[in-house]
Amino acid sequence: MRRVHVIVDGDVQGVGYRYTLRMVARDAGVTGWVRNRHDGTVEAEVEGTDEQVDEVLTWMAHGPPGSRVDTTTVTDAAPAANDDFEVRPTA
Repeated sequence: MRRVHVIVDGDVQGVGYRYTLRMVARDAGVTGWVRNRHDGTVEAEVEGTDEQVDEVLTWMAHGPPGSRVDTTTVTDAAPAANDDFEVRPTA
């Protein structure tokens, strides 16, 4: 299993990014979470097989219609025992 921590910068708040990501993540079969940050970025952790995580990261680099992704910063994270993909409150 692979878990990554991701920061997405660009026009990614107020465009349905988090809720669409939750659908994409659940369809891909990954676990983790996503939330807005006060600095205008979106933060997420995604866990699954290499192929599942790569599928979600590919989507995250483009986002939903109406968004503009400038950068995605991906770092490895320690695996966690999540059983779903959730939208968390703004941090």
